[in-house]
Amino acid sequence: MIQGSAAKFDATRAGEYAQQSRIALAGYDACHELSACMLAAATGEGKPARVLVVGAGGTAGEIIAAATLEPAWSFVAVDPSAPMLDLARANLTQAGLANRVETVLGAVSDLDAAPHFDAAIMIGVLHHLAGDKAKQDILRQIAMRLKPGSPLALAGNYRSYASEPILLAAWANRWRLNGAEPDVRQSKMNSILQGAEPPHSEEAVIALLAEAGFADPVRYFASLFWGAWLARRSAS
Repeated sequence: MIQGSAAKFDATRAGEYAQQSRIALAGYDACHELSACMLAAATGEGKPARVLVVGAGGTAGEIIAAATLEPAWSFVAVDPSAPMLDLARANLTQAGLANRVETVLGAVSDLDAAPHFDAAIMIGVLHHLAGDKAKQDILRQIAMRLKPGSPLALAGNYRSYASEPILLAAWANRWRLNGAEPDVRQSKMNSILQGAEPPHSEEAVIALLAEAGFADPVRYFASLFWGAWLARRSAS
């Protein structure tokens, strides 16, 4: 998670995150695995790489998948929520990967503003940020720290929830399928509708990427409101 939304990811929410995120996103683990596979395809199999992971708190699934696939990669994981980052550290330790990951409690803007990274991952962050300015700013902060031509794996919700009633109903049925009672389902529905608006379309995501200095986006995953893209930091 990232600055501005960190407060809602307290210790209670962090403890529930692994289970609830897999209900809210059908294909949660597949998205993390495919993100690792796309970055490896973009950087070259077996090559050493330093990878920036933004909003890394929680399951650390994207790091675990990428580190398993590419043993020569190292990671800098940044998140402003202490409970979420603690959860990520515990999962990385359990996976035997803690020595390959530097964790930073804070924002991307707290890192050295130089192109030190060969790749970046940001999953489940953009749609938590209110307004295009905040979305553009974090993408620019990432671009500033990537070497020219380096890939970014970006994933998150990208459709207006209220404008897609059939998708919203299917999303509610994901919770019903997993045993949620009607009051819980309604609470989840209220929460998503009252939260920050995601980019309203794939075109909006591509525009945000372009404005931040990324080019050649390719979508590689989709699930209801969710999408994932690989783009490259522009050479100029």
